Amino acid sequence: MKRKILLIEDNEQNQYLVTFLLEKHGYEVIPAIDGPMGIELAGRVLPDLILLDIQLPSMDGYAVAHELRSNPALENTPIIAVTSYAMTGDREKTIAAGCNGYIEKPINPDTFVSEFEHFIEGSQKEPPQ
Repeated sequence: MKRKILLIEDNEQNQYLVTFLLEKHGYEVIPAIDGPMGIELAGRVLPDLILLDIQLPSMDGYAVAHELRSNPALENTPIIAVTSYAMTGDREKTIAAGCNGYIEKPINPDTFVSEFEHFIEGSQKEPPQ
């Protein structure tokens, strides 16, 4: 059975690239184009991992992460922020919002999947920097 990854990303090009990379590595991708859709899908499909853009329309990724963490069925689901926010303190802000990890955009297609696979394999902690 394929592992399910919920991708909450509003940018069509980013969604296409990430979906391509994930499917190439054998994952099933469930796309959501905004926070409310992502929250609804997460509760319904219970993915193995959630990749969350922070800069989303109508509801930012911090609010989405907080809402996802309020669902007991998702409390152990890893949430990885995938964001262009790369200023001092942005990583800490995503972790404080409920994310388990943080990947900066633009992503590196050669290493992207390996940057979060350890979360799916059972380790919920971010690797040392």
